[in-house]
Amino acid sequence: MTARPAVEGNAGSGGSADRVEPAASGYPLLVSSLPRPRGELSEALVERLRHPAGETDWPDLAGADPLGEDVQLALYVAYELHYESFDGVDEAWEWEPSLLGFRAELERGFEEVLREVAGPVPEIAPAELGRTITLLVRMDDMPSVARFIETEANLEQVREFVIHRSAYQLKEADPHSWAIPRLRGSAKAALVEVQADEYGGGRPERVHATLFAKSMRELGLDPTYGAYLDRIPAVTLATVNLMSWSGLHRAHRGAIVGHLAAFETTSPVPNRRYATGLRRLGASAEAVDFFTEHVEADSVHENIAIYDMAEALARAEPELTGEILFGVQALLALDRRWAAHMLEHWQRGESSLRPELVTA
Repeated sequence: MTARPAVEGNAGSGGSADRVEPAASGYPLLVSSLPRPRGELSEALVERLRHPAGETDWPDLAGADPLGEDVQLALYVAYELHYESFDGVDEAWEWEPSLLGFRAELERGFEEVLREVAGPVPEIAPAELGRTITLLVRMDDMPSVARFIETEANLEQVREFVIHRSAYQLKEADPHSWAIPRLRGSAKAALVEVQADEYGGGRPERVHATLFAKSMRELGLDPTYGAYLDRIPAVTLATVNLMSWSGLHRAHRGAIVGHLAAFETTSPVPNRRYATGLRRLGASAEAVDFFTEHVEADSVHENIAIYDMAEALARAEPELTGEILFGVQALLALDRRWAAHMLEHWQRGESSLRPELVTA
């Protein structure tokens, strides 16, 4: 069995040991422990991951809600084996056939509901793709979490927002990088150009995941990788699982490209609002750095991602045009659900997280 070893160091709030990144970064990413299950499916997965990898039976998915807590956590954990994984988990589980079969069953239900919530995809020519993506984003009626944080949110609500975002931001860009070997020509070059900035342009201290960890620390939160997984609800996990699902499957390379194009397009204005809200609450420049970086970087990335990457891919492989648009619409649909969840809870004076907000 090859398991991730524990490393000497302080444990974070998630009970995990730390693994130091290069000293230049100043903010190490930390290895996480397995989360608490949320139902029969996630319980079966978490329990099996505590043992050596091997062929095993898995529970029936009949009646499981594809967007519910149990399924979304099980998917997130299964996908996490391809990223940082978890303390003490046998690395052979990553490609264990029976687990992949179980994950495929989870994915079938997830894809079905994704295509339902994304809605019908317009039939367009590849040359119209860039304009269509821009139009879809501009016409979206998503509730504005960014505007609320800019003008009304208190510090605890901002911390909650950051905890939600940590499920993706502490591995920012990684799901989209799965697409690099599946593209060629202009689309590949454009994707690599965007990703190079996401990974700090060769400077480890400017890697966006590191900047986010720094923001968490400055806001009094635990920047341990996965520290808050038990607190993050399914509505948030689904937004990250969409990226992993589309990024890990060659058949969905169009969807991950569309997702990234929409992601970059919807980033600059909200991040400017987040930065303004943080300053309003007296946050330090170190806490704001991540958000201001995205205002600048994503303003540059927007046209690259839409035209040089997404539209270039559609022109090279016209049959992927619809899948690219599906990626855009799926992102908007899941983000709309997430924003509504956050704002509805806050307007009722409730936490938007699962019970017990834990701070460092």
